Amino acid sequence: MEESHINAYITLVTTSAVLNVFLCLYTYFRRAEIPSAKTFILYTAALSVYAFGYAIGLASNTLEQMKFWTVVEYMGMPFSASLGLLLMIQYTGRFLSRKMTTALFVIPSVTLIMVATNDVHHLFYKKVWLRENSTVPVMEIAAGQWYVVHGAFTFSCLLCACLILIAQWRHTKETYRRQLFTLITSQLIPMVGAFVYLLGLTPGGMDPVPVLMCITSAMYIWAILSSRLLTIVPIAKDSIFESMREGVIVLDSSNRLVDYNKALQLMLPELDMGMIGQKMDDIWINLSGNPFPLGNDKEGLHQDLYWQLHGQTVCYQVRTSYVHNKGGQTVGSLIMLIDITEQRFLQEQLKQLAYFDGLTKIYNRTQFLHHARKLLTNALANGQPLSLILFDIDHFKRINDTYGHETGDKAIVHVVSICNRYLGQDMLFARYGGEEFVIALPEMTLAEGKQLAEQLRMALLEHPMEWDGTNITITSSFGITSCQNPSDSLESLLRDADHALYQSKRNGRNTVFAFTANPA
Repeated sequence: MEESHINAYITLVTTSAVLNVFLCLYTYFRRAEIPSAKTFILYTAALSVYAFGYAIGLASNTLEQMKFWTVVEYMGMPFSASLGLLLMIQYTGRFLSRKMTTALFVIPSVTLIMVATNDVHHLFYKKVWLRENSTVPVMEIAAGQWYVVHGAFTFSCLLCACLILIAQWRHTKETYRRQLFTLITSQLIPMVGAFVYLLGLTPGGMDPVPVLMCITSAMYIWAILSSRLLTIVPIAKDSIFESMREGVIVLDSSNRLVDYNKALQLMLPELDMGMIGQKMDDIWINLSGNPFPLGNDKEGLHQDLYWQLHGQTVCYQVRTSYVHNKGGQTVGSLIMLIDITEQRFLQEQLKQLAYFDGLTKIYNRTQFLHHARKLLTNALANGQPLSLILFDIDHFKRINDTYGHETGDKAIVHVVSICNRYLGQDMLFARYGGEEFVIALPEMTLAEGKQLAEQLRMALLEHPMEWDGTNITITSSFGITSCQNPSDSLESLLRDADHALYQSKRNGRNTVFAFTANPA
């Protein structure tokens, strides 16, 4: 009866060894697509050596043969604990330094040496003998001092691996917890088995760990086939997801919130985990009072989203993409938010420099010519009037010489601020150069343009600029013209307005003169 139990035990241990060989070879041939493939290959190889050595040792007939296969067994067993711990650390997205990794294998290496040379010092086994009154040869041992060190180290490695994986449980998505459960069990089962064996509670005093490895190896194979355990490392993937600088929102096919990362939480602090499962529109109404402003029904959509963050306006570029299942069906979408506030700020600055006058913030000469040419084309095409006002500040050089260039700049800003009170949004106002300004007046006749120019002239006269406790009266001279026939160009109108301005100055300044094709 005892012999049949031993044979069954050998069969189970051999099966465990074969399963680990399968895992080792499987990982080797698919190493290019498997994270931490090297560690897993070494881990399963060590378990295979351990199991085969133990099985052949059980089948041996003499004590010397058993001692030899025990040495073979310990070429794998002590190293498997270190490799298992290392594998679980890598699975969680962490990596040990080379020194720390080397330190993990110091005790297993010493253990192998101790076992191989035990006949000299008896520090690992105090005594080794064949069991008495047994129908089959079975080796009995009396544990030595290093055996205790080895046992404590192995138990510690298994325990640490378990704790590392258990700590990741709540951070792991529901979809991937089956994988995590498999890994936890693969460390927990041999740890419990080794503990029971050390307490001497196993039947016949046999080591149950090699047999239990048959269960854990089978679980590995099941996890590989059912959830791609080795080709997907969800915890490491989660680490990447959480470490991304871009904010990411994950939605299901019904546009309900599934997940978001840490960067998104910083971008939208009002978002909380209690909103998971709600529709994105409902969430956005709760956050801003409006439905989600950006469509997520198109692949590759790029839009800008402006948001108030800590009292400041920020700009996020929003990119969308679909999530597909193996059958190509859309099962959800990703919305990525990228902070481009600084980029947009710089673009706005460049736009201001390119389009607007830096001092007055109205259009510069280049932009005026660009827009005024379009206004003139439209006016001529539709038979509508268009007038131009060209004016400058009287005796501007005297202001600069008397009060300084800084005051001269303030005078220019003062003139613009007064004029802006009387100009409509459809009127094109620009700084034409120095102290000279130009206004394009769509759908306004020459008479209407002259009336507006007179209004501006009086407003400047009646609103002097305050400077250093005194009032400085600033006046301007105006020249007005309007398009008279289809052959008029912007250049000809500006030339006519300049002639009118020159005439206004000849008339004593602070006057308005209208240019006509046939002046009276």
